[in-house]
Amino acid sequence: MRFPLKQTLKVKNYISQQKKAGIKRFPLVLMLEPLFACNFSCSGCGRIKEYKGDMQKRLNLEASLKAVDECKAPVISVCGGEPLIYREIGELVEALLAKGKVTYLCTNGWSLKEKIDLFEPHPLFNINIHLDGLSKTHDAIVEKKGAFDRAIDGILAAKERGFTVCTNTTIYKQTDIKEIVALFDMLEQVNVDGFLVSPGFDYQDVGNNDFFLTREEIKQKFQELKEYKVSKRIWSTPMFLDYLMGKREYNCTAWGNVTYNVRGWKAPCYLITDEHHPTYDSFINETPWDSYGHKNDKRCHNCMAHCGIEPTVALTVTNSIIDTMKIAWWTIF
Repeated sequence: MRFPLKQTLKVKNYISQQKKAGIKRFPLVLMLEPLFACNFSCSGCGRIKEYKGDMQKRLNLEASLKAVDECKAPVISVCGGEPLIYREIGELVEALLAKGKVTYLCTNGWSLKEKIDLFEPHPLFNINIHLDGLSKTHDAIVEKKGAFDRAIDGILAAKERGFTVCTNTTIYKQTDIKEIVALFDMLEQVNVDGFLVSPGFDYQDVGNNDFFLTREEIKQKFQELKEYKVSKRIWSTPMFLDYLMGKREYNCTAWGNVTYNVRGWKAPCYLITDEHHPTYDSFINETPWDSYGHKNDKRCHNCMAHCGIEPTVALTVTNSIIDTMKIAWWTIF
């Protein structure tokens, strides 16, 4: 199968339960940021600029798990910052899995090989390594020599121990699509289970927008990607990829992918910050959701990121028999 069946069923059953209960807005994914600190200092990172006054702050384990229980999302993406430098990362992942959560550990991979023994393989656990190109390109983007090779060493160590491993790749204006195809070929050879891909978002906190894509440029890049025989291990849904190529139109489901960090519940989304709420209830009920999206807020105009669109796909795919059959075929084959 392309995607772990137990994880797929976990999310599917959760969506069905929420819809039957008549709940209008519910998150599918919680982006849990227990810290902002990182062992990289990439100039293209919005977090290190937006939260520069909070880089030394950390959530304790109790606060992290309280957020998980508050929003009840079936999928938890532990990110940051670099989660492998979070002291309680082993305990946090263990606790999330004990709660039955599909868990992603999102890491740059620099210290993965050294810390892999903090974890045990689990059918709901995925290690997600961010790679934006082959060695020279990736090291330049993250501004850390040797980052690519260290990440590959971490992947090899994780696969040797039986972990499910996926990668996440951001497409920028300067991205060479041929190189991305070569990257996927190389990762398939080291038995990475799945590849996630998404266009970059022009964070207002980054400042330099030279490497971010407009909506039209995103469509062109992903149309180019479609021309190649790309690995069947891509985990981004075919509906999302169609959207990126301009073949579909979706509205953003900002509340489908929520973020909690040391400041609280980040509104409205992982990418834009207008407010931090002290409780999940105030976040979900007081955020003016209809004010956002590429037709309503100029900051959203060029955003086609997965964090807003993949939840829309998950929530609407069963509205069409053709899409239902397509996603079933994609999942199995």
